[in-house]
This record gives sequence, C-alpha cells and structure tokens, in this order.
Amino acid sequence: MATFAKPENALKRAEELVNVGQKQAALQALHDLITSKRYRAWQKTLERIMFKYVELCVDMRKGRFAKDGLIQYRIICQQVNVSSLEEVIKHFMQLSTERAEKARTQVQALEDALDVEDLEADKRPEDLMLSYVSGEKGKDRSDRELVTPWFKFLWETYRTVLEILRNNSKLESLYAMTAHRAFQFCKQYKRTTEFRRLCEIIRNHLANLNKYRDQRDRPDLTVPESLQLYLDIRIEQLKIATDLELWQEAFRSVEDIHGLMSMVKKSPKPSVMVVYYAKLTDIFWVSDSHLYHAYAWLKLFTLQKSYNKNLSQKDLQLIASSVLLAALSVIPYDRKHGASHLELENEKERNLRMTSFINFSLDPKGESRGVLSRASLLAELTNKGVMTCVSQEVKDIYNLLENEFLPLDLATRVQPLLAKISKLGGKLSSASSVPEVQLSKYNPALEKLTTLRVLQQVSQVYQSIKIESLLKMIPFFDFSVVERISVDAVKYNFLAMKVDHLKGAVLFGNVDIESEKLSDHLAILADSLNKVRNLISPPLRKESKLGVSYDLAEIVDKEHKRLLARKFIIEKRKEEHERQMLEMEREEESKRLKLQKVTEEAEQKRLAEEYIRREEQRIRREIEERELQEAQALLLETQKGAKKKGKKPLLEGEKVTKQTLIEMALNEQLKERQELEKKLQKLAKTMDYMERAKREEEAQLIEQAFQQRLVEEKILHEHEQLKEIELSRQHHAGDLQEKKRLARMLEQKEIFQRKIVSQREAEYNRVKKEREDKINQIVTMRKREREIKRKLLYYLKAEEERLTRQQEEEEARKREEEERRKIEDAERKAKLDAIAERQRQRERELEEKEQLRREALLRKPIEPLPQPTGPASAPPEPVPAAAASAASAAPATGKYVPRFLRDKSEGQRAAAAPPEPDRWGRKDERPPQSGSGDRWTSENRRSSFGGTRVPSSSSWSRTRN
Repeated sequence: MATFAKPENALKRAEELVNVGQKQAALQALHDLITSKRYRAWQKTLERIMFKYVELCVDMRKGRFAKDGLIQYRIICQQVNVSSLEEVIKHFMQLSTERAEKARTQVQALEDALDVEDLEADKRPEDLMLSYVSGEKGKDRSDRELVTPWFKFLWETYRTVLEILRNNSKLESLYAMTAHRAFQFCKQYKRTTEFRRLCEIIRNHLANLNKYRDQRDRPDLTVPESLQLYLDIRIEQLKIATDLELWQEAFRSVEDIHGLMSMVKKSPKPSVMVVYYAKLTDIFWVSDSHLYHAYAWLKLFTLQKSYNKNLSQKDLQLIASSVLLAALSVIPYDRKHGASHLELENEKERNLRMTSFINFSLDPKGESRGVLSRASLLAELTNKGVMTCVSQEVKDIYNLLENEFLPLDLATRVQPLLAKISKLGGKLSSASSVPEVQLSKYNPALEKLTTLRVLQQVSQVYQSIKIESLLKMIPFFDFSVVERISVDAVKYNFLAMKVDHLKGAVLFGNVDIESEKLSDHLAILADSLNKVRNLISPPLRKESKLGVSYDLAEIVDKEHKRLLARKFIIEKRKEEHERQMLEMEREEESKRLKLQKVTEEAEQKRLAEEYIRREEQRIRREIEERELQEAQALLLETQKGAKKKGKKPLLEGEKVTKQTLIEMALNEQLKERQELEKKLQKLAKTMDYMERAKREEEAQLIEQAFQQRLVEEKILHEHEQLKEIELSRQHHAGDLQEKKRLARMLEQKEIFQRKIVSQREAEYNRVKKEREDKINQIVTMRKREREIKRKLLYYLKAEEERLTRQQEEEEARKREEEERRKIEDAERKAKLDAIAERQRQRERELEEKEQLRREALLRKPIEPLPQPTGPASAPPEPVPAAAASAASAAPATGKYVPRFLRDKSEGQRAAAAPPEPDRWGRKDERPPQSGSGDRWTSENRRSSFGGTRVPSSSSWSRTRN
C-alpha cells in the first residue's frame, strides 16, 4: 500500500502510470488513497482524484472498485459538500452510458448482440463450447463480446449508484434521477429481467426506510417534496411496466403506490392520479376485470372533468363514451351463484382489495367501501352526469341494451351502431396523461351482452324456438359460441334454457323454475302491501338533532379541559425546546472533545506510521538482498547446466543488479525451451513422414481385401435368395389346400354370425331401456326430494321469523313496562319530596312565629297583680333564670330536641335551682290552680305550635281566675 504526503502526489503518480500503460497500478494507487483513513477531510483535490478514479474504473470495467471508492467518498463529503458527490456520480454514469452507446454504434447487429436473458449471468455453455471448438470466432460472437460487457457494466453502474444513494435525505433528487435513467435503460433495450430486479431493489429500499426510520439523515415522507419524488419514481415504474407489458409487475407497482399513499395519509396531485387511473384501466382490461376497469374509467372521467380546465368537448365526450361502454361490457349477472364458501371468501377479499385501489384516497366518504356491482355503477353514471356527455351512438346502444324490449330485432339494431362506434377514438389532444382511446375494443363485450339480452328477452316470450331462427336474431356468432355463452349464463342462474340438438330447437324454462316464479310474485305482493301499510300508518320519525338541548356546564367543562390540554402541550414544547438546546450544547462539547482526541490520535498514529515505515524499509532491504542472492544462485545453476563458463565473471562485478540477474536467468531458460521445442518439432515431422508412408503402403492391400469381400458377399446373397423363393412356393401350396378345406363351412359361419349379432342387439336394447327407466325414476325421485326440502326450508324459515317477531314484541313490551315503571317511580318520588318540603317550610314558619311571640312577651313590662277577694292562692313557683333562658333559647336555635330528653333536662334544672324569694315580701301558700283554667298549658302549646313544648315552671305561663 503506497503512502503519499499529499493527495496531489497520488494523482500525479496515477497519471504517470496511465501514460506508461499501467492502468491497474494507477487504479490501485488511487484506491489506496481513497480508502485510507489519513485523508478524511474533504478538499477540492479529492474531487479531481475521484473523477480520475471513476474514469479508470470505466475504462477497465471495474465495478467493484467503483463501488468501494464511491462509498468511501460519500463518507468523506456527506456532511461537508454533498454536491461534490453528486457531480462525481453524474460523471460516472455519463461515462458508462457513453461507452455503452459507443459500443452499440460500433456494432450493426444490435439485437443479436443483446440477445441475452440475464445480464448478471455468466457465459452460456454453448458459447464456451463454440469458443473452444472453433478456431476463429464468428461475427455474432464477436459482437456479443463487444456490446454485452458494456451493457452489463452499465447495469451494474445503475445498481451501484442506487445502493449508494438509498435512503439519504440529502441525495433524494439524485436517487430519483438515477432511478428514472435506469427505467429508461430497461425500456430502451427491452430488458424485462433487469426491470423486475430494479423494481424489487426500489421496493426493498422503501421497506428499509420504513423499518429504520429513526436513523440519521433518513428521508421524511411527510414532507411534500420527498413524497412527490418517491411517487414520481413509482409512477414512472408503472408506465415502463405497462409499456413492456409486464402486467404482474405493473400491478405490484400499483400496490406500491397505494401503500405509499396509505402510509403518509395524504392526497396526491390530480396529475399523478390521472396517470394512476389511466394505467389501472389497462391493467384491469388485460386481466378481464371489466367491472373495475369501468370504475377506473369513471374515476378518470371525474378527475379530468374537475381539474383539467383545457379539456375540450370532443375529448370529454370520448372519455364519457369510454366510461359508459366499459360499464356495459360488464356481464349482467353475478358469478357467486353455486360457488363454495372458500371461493366466496377469496372473491370478497379480492373485491375489497380492488375497491381500495379504485377509491385510492380521493373521496373515501363518497361511495361505499363494500363490493361494487354493475347496477350501482350504472346508477352512479346517471347521478354524476356521464350520460349527458356521451355521444349519440353510445347513448342509443345503452337505451337498446338496458331499457328496450326488442327480442326479434335487437341485434340488427345494435349491429350498425357497433360499426359506427368502432370508428370512434384516437389520441386525446387536451389530456396528455391519458393514452389513446379506442372504442373498438369494447365491440366483443358488447356483442356478448347483446346475445345475452336477446336470449333473456326471447326466453320471456317463447317457450321454444328453432336454432335457425335464433341464429337469424344473433348475427354476431356461430351457434357454438352462442351455446358457450348460454351455458355460462345458465350456470350462474341468469337464464333457464336447454338445447335439443336432435330436434334442432332451444327450450326455455323448466318445471323447477315455476315455484321460483311464484315466490317472486309473492315477494312483489309483499313489497306492495308493505308500501301501502307505510302510507296508511307511517312509522315514527326519529327526533331531530336540532331539538337536542345543550348542557352549558358540559360545554364549559370541555372548554376547560381543552385549555388545560393546550397548556400542557405548550409546557411540553417548552421542555422539549430546552432539552434540545441542552443536547446541542452537549453535542458541541462532545465534538470539541472528539476533535481534540482525534488530533492526539492522529499525532500518535503519525509517529507509529513513521516507525512502521522505517521497519518496512529495513525489511525491504533485507528481502532485496536475499532475492539478489537467490538470483545469483539461479544464474549459476543455469550457466552450470548449459556449460557456459564464459559469463561467470559477471557475478564478480559490483554493478550487477537483481533485475539483471533475473533477466539473464530467464534468457537462459528461454533458450533451453526454444531448443527443446525445435527438437520436438523435428521429431513430430519425422513421425508425420513415417505415418504417411505407412498409409500409402497399406492403401493397396485394403483395396484388394475389399474387392475379395464383395465377391464373397455376392455369392452368399444369390444362394440365400434361391432358398427364400423355394420356401415361399411351399407356403403358397399349403395355403391353397387349407383354403379349399375351409370353403365348405363358409355358409354356416355367416348364419352363426348373424345370429350372434341379433342376440347382442336385443341385449343392448334391453339394457338401454332399463337404464333409461332407472334414470327417469332417479330424476323423479330427486325432484320430489328437492320439492320436500324446499317446503321444509320455507316452513323452518317462516317459523323462525315468527319466533323472532314474537321475541322482539316481548322485548318491546318489557321495555315499555320498564320505562313506565321508571316514570311512575320518578313522579312518586317528586310528590313525596314536594310534601316533605312543604312540611319543613310550615315547621320553620311556626318556629319563627313562636320565637317572635316569646320575645314580645319577654319585652312586656311586669305589672302588679290585683289582690284577689277570694281565698288566698299559692304564688307560682319561681323559675330559674337559667331554665327560662334555656327554654327561650331552645326553640330559637331551630334544632329539634326529643320530648323525653327535654322533660328530663327541665326536671334536673328545677331540682337544682333554689326557690326564688317572693319579690313582694310575702309568701302565698295557696295551692295552684287546676290545669283547666290555664290558657297556655303545654298540651295547648303543643297542639297550637306544632309540638313545641314550653316549660310549665315559667312564671309567665299562668293566669289567675
């Protein structure tokens, strides 16, 4: 490995080696410089070195060296100067393309030269055998050796560049340009195998991008520019696949586009969608998926009408006609009749998949995501105004095939219209993304549809018809084709007919279908009665959403939660920003430390390399001295073997070098080899003369032996021929005698033969009749079993519907009872609450009145009572002040105290309080009055004030008579 102080020295050294014809050494020197860890900082000189490096790689077709060098150069300049890497890669691809085109122009037979199945495969076995067997190479093989290697190298160049540029956000545009050029290479030279591999490579790149999306410098597909680049690559891939007629690869490209758009959840541009649906029409038409072909045309019509402002009326009419004819080309019956469960599941999965491709994020809520059908498609055409844009011929065909009932002359009316439609079409002038439209391709499908309509309408009019008459009604096909179409229609329950070739007639309908017709009539009657019932008693409509009351508290709560969430998001963003700033500071510090460490390591590495260089020089000197000694020994041995003593003094000189000694030894060996070859040539010449002389001498002897052998074989042939004639005569005579002996039994043989034939014929007729009777019996029995089974199924279904209806009515009744019970409970609870509230209100009012009255009594001045004239009565017992205050304060608090606790507390207070002396200075010993004369007794107070008890010991609670 050569080391250079500066990169310029390596470039000069490489140019010198190229000038003397040592390109391999120059390439190796530049490769060592580029892959060296010493030159990791980008500079302009490295760019010039890379230009020279890729030129040498192209000249020598060294794809592996080019890949290694470009990878190392990408590491060097990715973070500093990406444009330099772009210039180098562009120069590399330009050189490869120019050399391939130059080789192509030098060879006239290009197609023969490119007749290779696989550019990555080695030579074929037959080519190797021809190169070894033939002395001179033919023109075709020379052309193949001139052109094919350069195209192999160009293909390897595209693969290398794509691998280097993959999943790099700074090189996205260059990656897209390389992919487009690779696609054009496959298209220009019809390279189907390489195109499939290229599609797989790009598909793997996208998969790895999604798998390792957290890595550094990865493209972000949410950015519109990146998404558009990747979409353009897939659209170009789809175009090339359809141009090369690789329909399977085209469908996989459609899946890639759909997956890419589903991944980023963004709607593409209308121009991209136009190309997408235009190619989908071709793919679905080739795969005989006429229904999805028609839906793709409908999407294409919608896009052109909505976004193409330059669309002319003629082009719009042509596209609308294509949409309507594509919809009419769909078979008018479903193929699910009689299919197994597994087939139905597979068909459903396929339909959902195709539906997702057709709806392709343009208007996901505009139409159903379920399985599409011909009827819904025709209804949608009417709703979207397609019928108003189609040409008059197409509109007439639609009316004849879908709305008219003309069983006798339907085909004769449709045929001239088809002839007119086949002449319509051409390139669209105002829609460049849409391919050429030709309406003639729908003629076979329309002829088949016309045949089905004729058969359907004739089956409703006739029970049987002659085959000749039916063929006159259908001038498009022979009866074999009509029979094949009718078999498919009968299989999927679209028609009910049988063909009797013995009678030459077609029979429509059978006994089994009568019950189905009756069931249809009953279903129609049931629908009519249901409509009448809805008109008489319309169902209750759901409550309008406008009547819904909005809860202000709930709205305020939601708004509060939204503001809290917004505040949380803002705080989180602030924390994220602070964290990023800290990470940036930490990264800068780590970069500084890393740079310092790199500088120290570089110095240590330089010292170590200097030591290694001195050791290598010492080892190189020792190796040169050893090689010089070995060369001298070799020369001595050579001279000794050749007995040339005259050249021995050369070894004694001091100026004899290792190269001189090696050349002298090689010259001696070459002379010996030349002398040996001369001896071998002389010996071969002598052997050649000896062999020629032998063959000249033995030629005469061989000719004599051959003539003698001819005479002997002629005598033997004549003897064998006479013997064969004699044996033939004997066999003929014996055969004549045998014939004469057997001639008398000929009449008995014929009688016996007729007898045997008549017996076998009778036996055959008997067996045939028994078989037909047995078949008729089996058919009758199976019909009866089907009838019984159908009736049983109908009964079970009716019983199940009755039980279901009864269960639903029972559940509805239970729900109504439950709701009524809940309403009654709520009303009862509301009444009880109202009564309790009124009672509490009344009690509060009475307590307030009692308190006011008591306060008024307390504030009234005390007046002396008049002296009674009657017997003296005892003065009232004095009431303690504490008890009075407690009695007056108890009702004022508003807190309820039970009666037994109230009496107990009053008794304790009365016993504890001492008797108050008479304020008038005398003691009344009269007994107290009876309770009958007291106006304010406790019982009266309780009855008057709602149970509130006043203590009986109060001095203000009695009056005297």
